[in-house]
Amino acid sequence: MVKNSAINSYRQAASSEAMYATPFRLVQMLMTGALDGMANARGSIIRNEHEARNNEIKWVISVIDALRGALDFEQGGEIANNLDMLYDYMIRRLFTANVEQDVDALDEVISLLKEIKTAWDAMPEAIQNSPNIKETVKKF
Repeated sequence: MVKNSAINSYRQAASSEAMYATPFRLVQMLMTGALDGMANARGSIIRNEHEARNNEIKWVISVIDALRGALDFEQGGEIANNLDMLYDYMIRRLFTANVEQDVDALDEVISLLKEIKTAWDAMPEAIQNSPNIKETVKKF
């Protein structure tokens, strides 16, 4: 119970930060939250905590679906299309991880999201601090 309380406190703090975050930071927070959720789900699989596993994976799916929904296909072109397909694949693998309690499927999604996040975190500072990423990207 203490663990759940700590997780809830973390999520509330992240929610408060989101009110003041740039669009770049919001995406960063979503990715970090999804990675944390998958780590929690992984532990739940190992400990046979079925309800916790299910809740965490469902939450992570909703986060990845939000990342997917934020893609701008007009501005993003091929990159947005590739990310859309990758996010779709990740969601399907998360369903597998949940139904089959498959740690390997979960680890695969963790690895994929870490790669995306690494690229996201490497964005130029002008984009990171911009209140309007689309307008800033047009300048590059």
